[in-house]
Amino acid sequence: MSESLETQPSIEELQELSQRLEGQTPQEVLSYALDHYFPSIVLACSFGPEDVVLWDMMYRINPKASLFYLDTDFLFQETHDVRERMAAKYHLAPEQLIEVKPELTPEQQAERFGDRLWLRQPDQCCQLRKVEPLTRVLKNYTAWVTGIRRDQAPTRANAGLVEWDRKFELVKFNPLAAWTNDDVWAYIKTYDVPYNVLHDQHYPSIGCTHCTAPVRPGEDPRSGRWKNSEKTECGLHK
Repeated sequence: MSESLETQPSIEELQELSQRLEGQTPQEVLSYALDHYFPSIVLACSFGPEDVVLWDMMYRINPKASLFYLDTDFLFQETHDVRERMAAKYHLAPEQLIEVKPELTPEQQAERFGDRLWLRQPDQCCQLRKVEPLTRVLKNYTAWVTGIRRDQAPTRANAGLVEWDRKFELVKFNPLAAWTNDDVWAYIKTYDVPYNVLHDQHYPSIGCTHCTAPVRPGEDPRSGRWKNSEKTECGLHK
């Protein structure tokens, strides 16, 4: 049964819950999340390896679950391709596969803020094309699921399995927080989960075309995001 806003757990209760769930499988964390928050819970899906794994798990637990993705207008064609493969494999209804777009088209953004904003002010570009659309869609939910792993970046090292998202003011589940990259790919191979073929071409982390580059062996897997910039996060998980 879904939690209502009136019975939303406190931050302390969520911290205790997260500690209780430590050591359990991602499927067990997702089962708890779906049991308590469905249908007011959604997966934020970038079609990266963590997200496609989470979707496969969620679908096996509750085939009526839903996901949304942020179409920034600058996604790789390969990202659109994996979306279509997932829609076909899981027989997703339109209300389960939710597209979220920025309010401004690329042309409108260039007219208002200047051309190639992602080079001059990448934080502002992410704010317009990712953070604002995410804020808009999350207002419709009580909880969301993300693919954050603790070993992805220092900024994610202390992620809980369950948290109160202060920025967006809802419960945040990170079922894969304790998993490694090898764990994720082992699941993909075992269950034949659709994934972005760019991962086979030295793109471990994939965002917008303008801000994503291949990574050489031995480099930080996220070093291909906002290359030659100090930026490390788009602002969705701060």
